Amino acid sequence: MGETMRAVVADGYGGPEVLRAGELPVPSPGPGQVLVRVRATGLNPGELRLLAGVFRDRAPLTFPHVPGRDFAGTVTEAGPGVTRFSPGDEVFGHALPRGAVAMAALVADVPSLSTGAMAEYAVFEADAPALALRPAALPPEHAAVLPTAALTALPLMRAGAFQKGQRVLVIGAAGGVGGVVVPLLAEAGAHVVATAIPEDEAYVRGLGAAEVIDYRAADPVAETLRRHPGGVDTLVNLALPGDRLAEAARAVRYGGRLLNIAFPAPPADAIGRDDLAPETVLTTARPGDLETVADSALKGTLPATVGRRYTLDEGPRAYADLLNEHTRGKLVVVVDNG
Repeated sequence: MGETMRAVVADGYGGPEVLRAGELPVPSPGPGQVLVRVRATGLNPGELRLLAGVFRDRAPLTFPHVPGRDFAGTVTEAGPGVTRFSPGDEVFGHALPRGAVAMAALVADVPSLSTGAMAEYAVFEADAPALALRPAALPPEHAAVLPTAALTALPLMRAGAFQKGQRVLVIGAAGGVGGVVVPLLAEAGAHVVATAIPEDEAYVRGLGAAEVIDYRAADPVAETLRRHPGGVDTLVNLALPGDRLAEAARAVRYGGRLLNIAFPAPPADAIGRDDLAPETVLTTARPGDLETVADSALKGTLPATVGRRYTLDEGPRAYADLLNEHTRGKLVVVVDNG
């Protein structure tokens, strides 16, 4: 396009302190790609791990690097061969940096890659199932906080095969993925025991939690076993690192299950029990998943929880807040109010 745009940019690996708001050329879509005017983008902790170089061997970044994987926006240009979307279409979705193609291939058969959603414009792969049309009734900033959380929650629900009356302990219920997992568990009829601080109790109960444990005031495992002496049927870990799962697993009954999304993934023998092994569930996008997510959000069965809003120039501070502060739901950068 020969024009420039505002973007959040990193010129090298590091923490949020290496991010700055600056100007970059507007990218151009190639074959099979679309250019999107970004309206909003939701933040994810994984973006900071990529920036820190944790996955440098598998997902090397190219600098200047623009972060941002979840987005909602308007297609402004379609590259050669694109038939799925047209200029003017409202879309939303999830995409990883182009250097992370190996990781993106784990999410979907058609890897979803982009130039980075923390910018006024970004290029995306048009045929990736992690992109979908955004219904007009679903606000852009709400759509922008759903993709990664929902595409993680749906595989969790499939893996758990939860049934009515099952007791499920959710660790990290007030976070971004928890805001999708807890409502889906409640809809399936599970009895959800959630860990959260008192300030978030009303929020997680509103999502569908039947019980809330203040993990700062009481040991969650001991308190769970006090309330449910036989243990819960399933532990869903959204927050604890792998080396703390052996202790948390004491809350699971014999023959129960432990589903995990947190990084790093623990080894199969990390729990030390012959009846229980951690099952790490990866973010996955099947064709039609995002359409299902949008439909559920419109029906009100899948709340889209926006924690805090920032402008694009405040993007570096948003990432710092994500890393350093307690957050409820998802943080979102509103790029374009138009």
